Amino acid sequence: MTILISAIAATLLARTPAAGLDPSRLDELNAKELPRVIAWRRDIHAHPELGNRETRTAKIVTDELRKLGLVVETGIAHTGVIGLLKGGLPGPTVAVRADMDALPVTEKTDVPFASHLSTTYRGETVGVMHACGHDAHVAMLLGLAQTLAAERASLPGNVLFIFQPAEEGAPEGEEGGAQLMLKEGLFDKHPPQVVFGMHVWAGVPVGRIGYRSGPLMAGVDSFKINVKGRQSHGARPWQSIDPIVTSAQIVGALQTVVSRDVDITANPAVVSVGAIKGGIRSNIIPAEVNMLGTIRTFSDAQRAGVLEHMKLIIEHTAQANGATAEFILGPERYPVTYNDPALTQRVLPSLEAVVGAANVEQMPLLTAAEDFAFFARKVPGFYFFVGITPVTQDPETAPTNHSDYFYIDEAGIAVGLRAMTRVVVDYFNSGGTPK
Repeated sequence: MTILISAIAATLLARTPAAGLDPSRLDELNAKELPRVIAWRRDIHAHPELGNRETRTAKIVTDELRKLGLVVETGIAHTGVIGLLKGGLPGPTVAVRADMDALPVTEKTDVPFASHLSTTYRGETVGVMHACGHDAHVAMLLGLAQTLAAERASLPGNVLFIFQPAEEGAPEGEEGGAQLMLKEGLFDKHPPQVVFGMHVWAGVPVGRIGYRSGPLMAGVDSFKINVKGRQSHGARPWQSIDPIVTSAQIVGALQTVVSRDVDITANPAVVSVGAIKGGIRSNIIPAEVNMLGTIRTFSDAQRAGVLEHMKLIIEHTAQANGATAEFILGPERYPVTYNDPALTQRVLPSLEAVVGAANVEQMPLLTAAEDFAFFARKVPGFYFFVGITPVTQDPETAPTNHSDYFYIDEAGIAVGLRAMTRVVVDYFNSGGTPK
């Protein structure tokens, strides 16, 4: 990792602009902060918290931001924290976001700071793990705050540090995440000119950064289907209206939405049924079956078409069987994560300055989703991926994000911290009209 950091520092020194904040100076500060960043990450990893319950993590963030003299606000969208760093020179406000929540996953890695915690989730006892890297995101954003605060007198503008809860979704019956932060007036009170975010990503080797201009990650809708028929003894199926058979036909027919109704040469789409529940005995045909699923699309027009075809298939298939079916959207709904094309072109040289142009790669469209999308719908946004798979490991076989074996090579944290620093510093140095 020392060799990698030295190489990054040399690249930054070679590309230092003539005026403004000095990236090489900030890179030196980042190198000094890196041990604390790693320590924060390991501590948070060992003490993961689910969405809207990130109280310990929020306290760490709050304490560190207050030590820096930032304007700190807490309790936003339940457990969210923001810190406003006011620069010594006039300029725009730039927002940078990190997510704080963990997942209901039982950790199986052998790192010494592995999580051994469990909690109750949807009525079941589950393990809790930072299986998506949000612990690293929090630590890197704290490191960025430390570095920029040290140079605040030369900072031509303000930085809004957003520590967001519940990116993975709020608990059932609760609101949360980026959408709730905005609903509570975050960007009304502190309007940024742009917003930046990043994600550590398995399958991308350390030292590489991924991006995509325009649509990057899918918009998401969750859905329920309630199929109602008539109950009967399993020995007399002719006396029933069988919701299980009807549901099976619906699931099969839904496969034609993507294969026959979506122009997949324009954008991919996904319709998946992830849960089916109906019946309790082998010899009873139940009265009702309930299904849960997810939809992934990449444009509003595509989404509208998918929803229309799904509704027709669900209702008419049920009707053909003498049953009824209700198609219910929500509550989960994320828009497409969209990187503003002009901002993307402005940021690319910053990423290339950190890892070299050959190591900045365009990502394919990803059917995963991110509620950073809500922020990027309000102001121009840019979101990128930082490789954390060891260079000695085959990226194709690396445990993915959300895996119980998810692993972060911490050399990638050094790259991510420097990349975001460079993105923010270069944005300020290149000017811009404050709102």
